[in-house]
Amino acid sequence: MADKTFLIVPGYTNSGPDHWQSHLERKYANIIRVQQSDWNSPIREQWLNRLDETIEKTSGEIFLIGHSCGAVTITQWAAERICGRVKGALLVAPADIDSPDAPLEIQVQRPLAMSPLPFASTLVCSDNDEFLAVEKARTLANCWGSDLIVLPGAGHIHTAAGYGEWLAGEHLINEISNNGLIAKP
Repeated sequence: MADKTFLIVPGYTNSGPDHWQSHLERKYANIIRVQQSDWNSPIREQWLNRLDETIEKTSGEIFLIGHSCGAVTITQWAAERICGRVKGALLVAPADIDSPDAPLEIQVQRPLAMSPLPFASTLVCSDNDEFLAVEKARTLANCWGSDLIVLPGAGHIHTAAGYGEWLAGEHLINEISNNGLIAKP
C-alpha cells in the first residue's frame, strides 16, 4: 500500500466521468474516491461520517482533494474531527452554502466552517464562480489559513467550465504532497 493516499471528495451530484477529479482517479494508483450514500443531498453529518469512515480505512499519510460541497465537507470535518495523518488539502471552488443565493439542495450542509485547518491547504477559486464570490473566497482562505489561488474566468472549475483533465491541478497536488501521486502502470 502507498504511504501517501489521496482522497477525492466530490461535491453535490458527484463528479462525472469527464470531471478533473475523475481524470485523477483513473490516472493515479493512490487515489480513492469518497463514496457518499446520497450525492443529491449533502447532509452535513452524513457526508462527514462517510469521509471519516474512508479515512479510517486508509493507511499512511492522507491528502484531501475536494471540489465544491466536497471542499466544504473537508473543512467541516477538520473543524470537528481529529486525524493527524491528514497532511494537506486542495480545496477547489468550495460552494458558499451560507449564501442566501445558494441552491436549496446544498443549504442542508450549512453552516460553513470558519476555523483554521490543522493541516496545510490551498484554496483554488475563480473570479467568476456562480457559487463562490471571490471576496468570500478570500475570507474563507483567511479563516482556514489556506493559500489562495484565483483563476481568471474559470467558473466553478468543473466540466461545464472546461475543466476535464486539469494538469495545473495535478501540479498543485504534487506540490502540496511533495510529489506523492503514483501513476498507474
